[in-house]
Amino acid sequence: MAWQSVWRIGLLGLFLAVTSAACARDLDDVRQAGVLRHLGIPYANFVTGSGDGLDVELMQGFARHLGVRYEFIKTDWNRAFGDLAGRQVRRTDSGIQWLGNVPVRGDVLASGITTLAWRGEVVDFSNPTFPSGVWLVARAQSSLRPITPTGSLEADIRKLKQLMRGRSVLALENTCLDPGLYDIAKTGARVKLANSTLQLNEMAPAVLNGDAETTLLDVPDALIALDKWPGELKVIGPVSGNQEMSVAFRKSSPKLRAAFNQYLEKVWRDGSYIKLVQRYYPGVFDYYRDFFETR
Repeated sequence: MAWQSVWRIGLLGLFLAVTSAACARDLDDVRQAGVLRHLGIPYANFVTGSGDGLDVELMQGFARHLGVRYEFIKTDWNRAFGDLAGRQVRRTDSGIQWLGNVPVRGDVLASGITTLAWRGEVVDFSNPTFPSGVWLVARAQSSLRPITPTGSLEADIRKLKQLMRGRSVLALENTCLDPGLYDIAKTGARVKLANSTLQLNEMAPAVLNGDAETTLLDVPDALIALDKWPGELKVIGPVSGNQEMSVAFRKSSPKLRAAFNQYLEKVWRDGSYIKLVQRYYPGVFDYYRDFFETR
């Protein structure tokens, strides 16, 4: 009986590995299949969940550029990188932890994906598509007051972290809001890890609901939250340095990634990408004008 179980487990592992390899496609395979499978997570204005969004329109344009059909495949933050790479993974303080093989479900992952170092061990990123960073955001009635900018981002971060001692901070592991990425524990803050089922766009509502006094939010989501709940939230200051977002590709899809970078350069030059950003994130130019002007 034990040998039968071992045999079945081995057969299942082989099946998953073969299935993943069969579904892991590069540019020629995408063109031959006639469809680009876009893995996306409903998040901020990148993927709205209503059939549009900055990354949705960007990927639709890329599919047209390749001459193939566009297909959206919904995923979530817990499984997204596995759905792309064929292996589940999580970040730990000592590095990444591989959790096993899973079927590949898509060709690209685009949902406001921050280019973190640990993610770069799992996937390859395109050229940058959007600026970002992580802010500490609090309920409007919090006694915490926004820091006065010093003119130095590093000094602003140090100043902000000095204010966090004893404050409850909501964070989400294995995402860009992972407290381990920013040494939040060293500040003396009371870190509250959100349930793994909570999505990034649910962090601000959780704070408004009283789950914590403050939360980590990346810039795009913070801009959406401030607009959606005017007067109910306030930005205290920056937790991270400047970050960038990109489109994620399997490491076995270098030609598809190169084709996207060429397409991205084209839409930067003809101004169509800026028009997309203006539609979905008009406020971002107030904070990151240099990112767009230098391109």
